[in-house]
Amino acid sequence: MSDASSIQKANPGVNDAILQVDHLSMKFGGLVAIGDLSFQARRGEITALIGPNGAGKTTVFNCITGFYKPSEGMITLNRRDGSSYLLERLPNHEIPARAKVARTFQNIRLFSGMTLLENLLVAQHNKLMKASGYTILGLFGFSGYRTASAESIDLARHWLEKADLVNRADDPAGDLPYGAQRRLEIARAMCTGPELLCLDEPAAGLNPKESMALNALLMDIKDNTGTSILLIEHDMAVVMQISDHVVVLEYGRKISDGSPHAVRTDPRVIAAYLGVEDEDVETVLIEVGDEDVIEQLDTGPDSTHGPDSSSSYFAGPVSDTVGHSEGERVTVSKGASKAGQVDARSGAAARPASPAEAEPAAKPSAAKSSAAKPAAKAPAKPKTPGDSNRGGGNE
Repeated sequence: MSDASSIQKANPGVNDAILQVDHLSMKFGGLVAIGDLSFQARRGEITALIGPNGAGKTTVFNCITGFYKPSEGMITLNRRDGSSYLLERLPNHEIPARAKVARTFQNIRLFSGMTLLENLLVAQHNKLMKASGYTILGLFGFSGYRTASAESIDLARHWLEKADLVNRADDPAGDLPYGAQRRLEIARAMCTGPELLCLDEPAAGLNPKESMALNALLMDIKDNTGTSILLIEHDMAVVMQISDHVVVLEYGRKISDGSPHAVRTDPRVIAAYLGVEDEDVETVLIEVGDEDVIEQLDTGPDSTHGPDSSSSYFAGPVSDTVGHSEGERVTVSKGASKAGQVDARSGAAARPASPAEAEPAAKPSAAKSSAAKPAAKAPAKPKTPGDSNRGGGNE
């Protein structure tokens, strides 16, 4: 029995999550960009990864797609055929080929001088190269290559129709408006046949009409292909409309994990993501939170969204798989975390003041009023040595 099948038998629910991130950490020298991050992306759903600029979202994507090798942790991808892969152990070129993970980037990376159809055919390069016998069979026009070529063109046209771009199939990609280029990039990624599609800020720079077209494309992918989507996005309208599950990062650490509604009303998310100032944190708690919300701020992470004590289904604890760095410590300035400020304030507000604490609070004010009286008196006239002698004689 293979390792993958034995793992699935021991963990029946593992297939519910197409992606399992366990205790992920990424360090650049002494800088901890991602610290002990754990979350799941469920199969057939759209999972959004949000947070302020610099929270580490793109670093997480780079670890998942092989651009970075994480310092610690496990990234497990479970395919529909029952196979499972540890992405941090795969060479980066095998992640799209074997694990079926595709991604787009923050900056559009199309071949601007090639037509839309050619851009989508490039995404099917591996399939066409195999069918051509690495140029030999294609050179002589063997039937196997002609069949594969026709199938690739049909698939490319299919995704151009989905992206509402089929009428411009022969135009250079660089001539498209910005929103259409975004959709073309997603269509190109879908031509690789991914099971997990990672989108890095696909709605960045789009106007409302283009955002609606993007939402329609993503919902069509989710509903009709079975492809799961993991996206980074700052446009909260897009996130709240299409996401099934939202994970929020701040300073490389997870501060919230749940449904869009639960995350939207989490005071920690409002304070961290929207940049609430220190003096406004209490207002956020009053306007958004209630007794239950404040109480939840004092609890630990939700165990249903986090891993067990063993972070790897394959190789046991993280410490047995990836070496830990000794002696590294990076500190964040005290009070930098807005979510931490909410936790601290809510904890102080939830703790009732005892009578012993109330009495000393009144004493300083009384001391201040008594201290103010001597200050009002005019300073005494200094006495000369002669005056002192005369005073002594009278006594």
